[in-house]
Amino acid sequence: MKAIRILLLALLAAVPSLASAAAVQAGTPAATVVALPPMTSPDTGAKGNEMLAIAWQATQLIETDLRQTSELMPLQPDRKDYYSYPEVTAPSFSKWRDKGAKGLITGFVQSRADGRYTIGCYVYDVEKGRELGRIGFVIAPSDLRRAAHKCSGLAYKTLTGHPGMFDTRIAYVAETGPANARVKRVAVMDSDGYNHTYVTPGGTTVLTPRLSPKAHRLTYVSFDGGTPQVRIVDLDSGHQQPLLQGDAMSFAPRYSPDGSKIVFSMMLGANSDIYVVGENGGMPRRLTTSPGIDTDPSYSPDGSRIVFASDRSGTQQLYIMNADGSDERRITFSPASYGAPEWSPDGKYIAFTWRSGDTRRIGIMSPDGTGEQLLTAGPADEAPSWAESSRELVFQRTDATGRPGIWRVSLDGSAPRKMTIPQDGSDPNWSGTMD
Repeated sequence: MKAIRILLLALLAAVPSLASAAAVQAGTPAATVVALPPMTSPDTGAKGNEMLAIAWQATQLIETDLRQTSELMPLQPDRKDYYSYPEVTAPSFSKWRDKGAKGLITGFVQSRADGRYTIGCYVYDVEKGRELGRIGFVIAPSDLRRAAHKCSGLAYKTLTGHPGMFDTRIAYVAETGPANARVKRVAVMDSDGYNHTYVTPGGTTVLTPRLSPKAHRLTYVSFDGGTPQVRIVDLDSGHQQPLLQGDAMSFAPRYSPDGSKIVFSMMLGANSDIYVVGENGGMPRRLTTSPGIDTDPSYSPDGSRIVFASDRSGTQQLYIMNADGSDERRITFSPASYGAPEWSPDGKYIAFTWRSGDTRRIGIMSPDGTGEQLLTAGPADEAPSWAESSRELVFQRTDATGRPGIWRVSLDGSAPRKMTIPQDGSDPNWSGTMD
């Protein structure tokens, strides 16, 4: 993650998103069609052929990224659509208009004497024939995938108006073994499933892994010693330590939007309250004092408010308070129960797990509790976490055999999709864009 050195070529200011052009497929909303001809290279001879092969890999990675979304539909890249290096910044728009494209992505890969690559990506409005944005990088060959993700992110942001979620990480609990002896390990992977690693060895039960905003660090709950306690991990060095000193039961941790604090629950006696502490631990500050179980805190994106779940009313409902613990107010009033709330990065929604009897579903609502909408049909869906775009969530779905998996669902009403991971998985958490 630190190896990549970004050379800014240029990046235009935010522009209005393009109008949708064509349906992705029957039953889903219209998507913006995007032309994605193979990226090119200014190099010539044998080196030029080598760079063209690298450019083709980058093109395919960008296509894969964009095809995961419901808002953009990339045209299938065709090597016959190769263009010259000057056309990167002066494309022929008429060809792509004829194919129904509203957006166009061009780019190049150039070799450097030190063995690294210079990569440039450009996004255009085909109808208006104008550039929307550009971005560039100087990278080591091993960072090609990340560079492609950043190109995809630029295209997604300029064409939809929402941040891209391709250069992000997902943490979750990897589960193996029989039902009566599950081995649970904290795992982290890129949002496309690559670079999968295990953070804990599996000798003890773990819960609720939560990534820092830029995915440099992670906090989770460990049952090492028999009592659930929050731990923190530096993902670059692998160093781990308890968040707090002592043996109090602590759980449900989550980072503040700037990564400087961790909000969590701690149980003293029969009461569980919300506390906050610095990212490296220290003396926690208590935020709630009402009788009952207060848990699952999540900050608003500006850090000014916290949503949490509490059973103080008799059933588990959602509450909001200021970040200092003041002005607590209930926002859900339903016979159903609500848990695992998480504020969307754009601040417009709160995602949650909706429970009624044995049925669990993923839902969203406005921060004032209005506009409740269930996105999944259950019967065993829980633990939602937002993408950086605020247009999609990951969540846990448990099948009829009791095996949990990680799924994705968009806000557009399309069907949830199962993610491919090496084993069963539960309790996912999606980070923001990495540095």
